[in-house]
Amino acid sequence: MNKNKNKKHQIKGFTLIELVVVLVLIGLFAVTAIPKFMDLTDKAQQANIEGMAGGFASAVSLARAQWEVEGRPTDGTYNVVNYDGSDLILTTKNQSNGIRAGYPIGLAGANDTLELVDCVDIWNNILQQPPLVTQNIGELNGIDSDSYKYFVSITGIAPLRSCVYHLKQTLAKTDDEFISPNGDESIGINFSYLPANSSVVITVNDI
Repeated sequence: MNKNKNKKHQIKGFTLIELVVVLVLIGLFAVTAIPKFMDLTDKAQQANIEGMAGGFASAVSLARAQWEVEGRPTDGTYNVVNYDGSDLILTTKNQSNGIRAGYPIGLAGANDTLELVDCVDIWNNILQQPPLVTQNIGELNGIDSDSYKYFVSITGIAPLRSCVYHLKQTLAKTDDEFISPNGDESIGINFSYLPANSSVVITVNDI
């Protein structure tokens, strides 16, 4: 006669020694993996800014080239060009100030003095499907913060002002809120654009 035998399975936990070994291994993994992960993040951020700056510089050059091809048109006051459907104001030559002619400095309806809103307009109108940029630090800390990838501020004194485009995630924070860099290129990862001579300069700071 067959009898059913109840089999009991005993589940054993870690012994103290095994637990210590596991914790040591996890610690070693963290020590080696976290720096590598941070290094990959830094490289990705640097690649991001290099790609954006390269595209921006190319667009500035293309706008200037189109203006030259069209015979250097003006609206009677400023140099202008319709670049990919956007009416841009371009710089006017001023040798005493080192300003060269033909580089985007704003949209039609503005003047040739670079203002913060012009930095936003230039970004949105010379780049193809650019990531969202803002000049308002409150928007970086608001409910739509994730939508914004770049923050722009301005530096210098007219007529030699520059737009400074900061990669959002590299900005300084206080109480977990982003702080405006106020045009400081020594903060985070950024690139600047000087319409006076079309200079685009990348700055990569330690974060």
